[in-house]
Amino acid sequence: MPKSLTLALASTALISIPAIANAGGFYLQEQSVRGVGRAYSGEVADQGVESLWWNPAAIARSGREAYVGAHAIFIDAEVENDGSTITYPGGVTVPVGGEARGLNPIQDGVAPNFAIATPVGDRFALGFSVAAPYNFETRYRRNSWARYDALTSRLTTADLQLTGAMRVNDWLDLGASVNAQYADAKLQTAYPNLSPLLPDGVSQLAGDGWDIGWTVGGQAHVGRLTVGASYRSQMNHDLDGRVFVGGLLGPLAAANADTAGSASFTTPWAATLGVRYALTDRLTLNAQVQRLGWSKFDAIEVETPAGTQSLVQNYEDTTTGAVGLDYAVNPRLTLRAGVQYDPTPTPDEERTARVPDGDRWLFGAGATAKLSERISMDLGAAYIHFEDSRVNHDTTFYAGTPAATTTRLRGDVSGAGYVMSVGLKATF
Repeated sequence: MPKSLTLALASTALISIPAIANAGGFYLQEQSVRGVGRAYSGEVADQGVESLWWNPAAIARSGREAYVGAHAIFIDAEVENDGSTITYPGGVTVPVGGEARGLNPIQDGVAPNFAIATPVGDRFALGFSVAAPYNFETRYRRNSWARYDALTSRLTTADLQLTGAMRVNDWLDLGASVNAQYADAKLQTAYPNLSPLLPDGVSQLAGDGWDIGWTVGGQAHVGRLTVGASYRSQMNHDLDGRVFVGGLLGPLAAANADTAGSASFTTPWAATLGVRYALTDRLTLNAQVQRLGWSKFDAIEVETPAGTQSLVQNYEDTTTGAVGLDYAVNPRLTLRAGVQYDPTPTPDEERTARVPDGDRWLFGAGATAKLSERISMDLGAAYIHFEDSRVNHDTTFYAGTPAATTTRLRGDVSGAGYVMSVGLKATF
């Protein structure tokens, strides 16, 4: 097989690895049941193991605690074809045939969390947490109009965070974490043969890998006001695996292969600032902003035995904002609510059908009930309104060869999401 065709095939198969985890970019916020209830408006400024993902300083004053939570995520979405075309060698352009409407391509799922913390002496604390920040799956039918962009897309991650925190003085806490993150991905994409009368081929990528990052944070406690800030580093991911291509016919048959392949890309950094203000003994107001450095995800570097290629992505930095409140009905029951705006980092002119992302509003409500002196239960629910968006994604298969075939996918996206969360916290 010519090296140029080998590289073109592998590059097309690998181009969407990070995109499959999109949830406001490719990031799941569901890292705290308490956070769901107030739309992630106060996590960086709150205390306890439930806020470890948001701020490593959160455990400096929390005592010995353990937390476990689970978030059921349901997506009701529709992705509809609107004039998608495919151009074959020789310049012949025809509509992309097949099923014109994809119903609920984003699969429902469950995101788990776990955290534990313990004091070490009077001023220090250690913590350990497990999260699934990028955990996603989409499926389109074999005859879907989106098949040349995506068939099956799955990404599973596990983030292991080891944290140390220090109570510097009566009003200041500091913390730092080391994060080890495992990622496992599987992608399937249909490949066009050189005539619309021929069945499609298929490509599949499976790969995994471990990568390291870090987080730092602090909290200032001044009277009824707590201010929290944190910074989570970008993470350089390297996924090693294999690329399989099959079902190509005629002049393309020599490109059917099972070969090694890898892709490297950078996830965004995250800078978070938040405040909590106890307006009364019962009512606490929360506000939080988060700046996500999505511009770090500017390209994917693809490596195969045939060579290396850089694939431009052009994501844009975003800023999310949220406000919320906590209200203590009595010593055993606290209610909370909040609203958040979360813009997409995907540029309008390059949005993929693999996960059709869009700006969103999140409305949350929740409660914490003390079941005993040592055990409490968190409940949370959220409704996510996705603003209508457009798929606008071009792909050139077999680029740089006489067989170059270009798809131009255009579609309309609408939908909504629902989150149901439950968690338990124990002090001991």
